[in-house]
Amino acid sequence: MFRHNTLRYVALILLAAGALFQAFTAEYFGLEILTEILILAMLVLALDIVAGFGGMVSLCHGALMGGGAYAYAIFTTKAGIAPPVAMAGAIALTGAAAWVIGAIGSRSHGIYFIMATLAFGQMAYSYVFETPIFGGDDGLGGISRLDLSFIGVDLNDSRSFALFCLAVLGTVYGTSVVILRSGLGRSLTGVMHNEQRMRALGLTVWRVKADVFGLSGMIAGLAGALAAQHIMYISPGLLSWTVSGEALVVVILGGLGTLVGPLIGAAAFVVLKHELSSVTTYWHLVVGVILIAVVMSRANGIFGWIEARWGDRLDRRLADATRKTEEVLTDA
Repeated sequence: MFRHNTLRYVALILLAAGALFQAFTAEYFGLEILTEILILAMLVLALDIVAGFGGMVSLCHGALMGGGAYAYAIFTTKAGIAPPVAMAGAIALTGAAAWVIGAIGSRSHGIYFIMATLAFGQMAYSYVFETPIFGGDDGLGGISRLDLSFIGVDLNDSRSFALFCLAVLGTVYGTSVVILRSGLGRSLTGVMHNEQRMRALGLTVWRVKADVFGLSGMIAGLAGALAAQHIMYISPGLLSWTVSGEALVVVILGGLGTLVGPLIGAAAFVVLKHELSSVTTYWHLVVGVILIAVVMSRANGIFGWIEARWGDRLDRRLADATRKTEEVLTDA
């Protein structure tokens, strides 16, 4: 079962403090980078749930996020549906599509599952690219953001939108923890470690995989709806397999199966991208070298490396301090 240790709580506090500091002090460009990090963090959390805790490495999560973005855009710009309802509809539609993908791919494993999800993603990309209602290669513009003026919040302001995305990310993280600690999450972990045993115990394995993949798809769809509102324009490139590939790189870079690691990976990836792209057009090469170094180090990403060296030590020191405090109180 997923648990937080002291180091994970410390990392979450530091990440939240850094995000809040950036949100209240940065100018327009800094706020745009922060929002990009927050939306990417939602996507990689969705991917970490299925890949890190279920062993289902997906290359269609970029397409799921793009599907959520297009669903929200079509509902608001073409159907005239109010943004809150359109957002809920986009999340539900993406979750349903993800559930179907998870159910179909539930009997495949490893490279076969990866290729199946890649195929689904490419089919979605081709369909959106070729269908006129989606704007083809020109994409769709004029996408409106949620209207929260009834509570005095203007999401057309970059700072307000960044803070809104931060609040949504916090909710998504909490929801991810609840999923992983639930019976469904524990069943998923059991399936990853020994699928045959779980099936022998009477568990409907395909249903567990499909349900978790559907929930993960809903988070990806939420990230897509926010991405559409962030840029107020979307194109088929959002469904490309390279988006899914980048999300997988971020999860591995941060720490697979940790939840906290992907958040660190998202921040590191976006900052590296913007800093390096201002110096060279070959910034992907530098990121690739860093990823190779992380993999060759045999550490579970950046956070995995930190946790392996300081996590247990920090827990022991905290336990010693707690025991000493209890002894003092007892003597007193």
